[in-house]
Amino acid sequence: MPFTEEDRHLIKVLREEKQYSARQFLSEFPNKNWSRHGLDHLLAKIDGFGTIKRRPVTSITNRTVRTNDNIDEVADLVQSQEDRPQTHHSIRQIARETSVSCSSVHRIIKTDLKLKCLKKEHAQQLTESVRFNRLQRSCELLKRYPVIWLISSGFQTKSCSQLLHHPIHTMTMYTFSLR
Repeated sequence: MPFTEEDRHLIKVLREEKQYSARQFLSEFPNKNWSRHGLDHLLAKIDGFGTIKRRPVTSITNRTVRTNDNIDEVADLVQSQEDRPQTHHSIRQIARETSVSCSSVHRIIKTDLKLKCLKKEHAQQLTESVRFNRLQRSCELLKRYPVIWLISSGFQTKSCSQLLHHPIHTMTMYTFSLR
């Protein structure tokens, strides 16, 4: 049962003048239906702060690291320089160099610089011989399983010999099963 304002004032006076404990309050006022946990909490508030009112909210200091200096520093590190291409840094590298957390660096890049953070991924470089081998293997699969090839000009069924002589870089292929 919540304490009324009169109950709080009575508890504060008895605690300060007669040093009543929670058990003494419960035995002295059995008809009030106070809980021991609630009394312990209220007595801790009285002992710690000397008041029965709510604690004043402590002012939170402005902890932002998104200052103009930090934004400029992150902008210099995040994008490639014109005279040196491919010189951009990862978020962790920028965080290490600027002494700003990774999440704050990400927030600066996303909200202030309006850029997207992409993760570096290593990809295989395809040579002409590897492309030709892939195309030969796909032709072998085409012989085993019937599929329809979708080429950028529309649906067409092509034979492997036609595909082998078609320029690979201009063709967009998607496979769909006939099952």
